[in-house]
Amino acid sequence: MLPPELPPLPALTRAEAELIDRYLDVVDLLGRINPARPGDTYRGLRAAQALVGKATALRDALTLMHQRGESELHAPTLAQALRVLDGERRAARVTVPPRSDS
Repeated sequence: MLPPELPPLPALTRAEAELIDRYLDVVDLLGRINPARPGDTYRGLRAAQALVGKATALRDALTLMHQRGESELHAPTLAQALRVLDGERRAARVTVPPRSDS
């Protein structure tokens, strides 16, 4: 049985697609670094080291958009793309988990 098909990505410029990809790269690394999540320090250290390069790539994607005259982010379209790419779950790893009253 095949997994359900994902909804299609909205139409994005190449620069917007690059922005979304680089943003999610940074979010994934921040989720690995999050001290409120279980894990070991080595994993967090490796993620922090990689974060520098990914943050630079994110900055470069935004710079390119600005240079091309894409001065506004179309939030509804970009939010839809993030949802299709599982951005809500990925970004949730960056937050502090809910308190467990056990």
